[in-house]
Amino acid sequence: MKRIWYTLVLILLSVSISRADTVSIKHFIVKENPFARQEIAIVATDTANQIQENISGHYTFTINGFENDLLFQNGTAFYRHKVNRSAFMFIKHRNESGTVSSLFYIYKHGDKLSTIHISWVWLIAIPLIVVFAGYLFKRFIVIAVVVIILWMYFNHHNGLSLSTFFDSIFEGLKHAITG
Repeated sequence: MKRIWYTLVLILLSVSISRADTVSIKHFIVKENPFARQEIAIVATDTANQIQENISGHYTFTINGFENDLLFQNGTAFYRHKVNRSAFMFIKHRNESGTVSSLFYIYKHGDKLSTIHISWVWLIAIPLIVVFAGYLFKRFIVIAVVVIILWMYFNHHNGLSLSTFFDSIFEGLKHAITG
């Protein structure tokens, strides 16, 4: 009887202690959906951009401020909204280890979509370089102001609002500081 009792206690203890480790998405990329025109796919990858095929299930992503529950199968989820024109997409995923976010420019040419990852460093560097060039060459200050205004108009026209712009920079700085 003691042996049965100890066996039951051992089984219950091992079941309560051993639980499945949740798989989290720590890095992702965006590609054109190969199965649907004008749609994108979000692919869970490691830092070497190799697909993590062990990612399956429902994960919540925030895409341009809207929460979406995406179903991942073998590391890939399909975002079922058509991309009608070139636009910026700020994609954020929050998991137990923190927040993962990236800014992408989806370039539409014909029926094809090309994705370009935009680093937060470029979001800071481009305006600073233009302002610095305008400051160095006083004759070009008007041109620098016009270039900055055109750059801001292009960004806003393609879906990159100021809040998304600063959110992308702050997320990048946070990840650069915390590692």
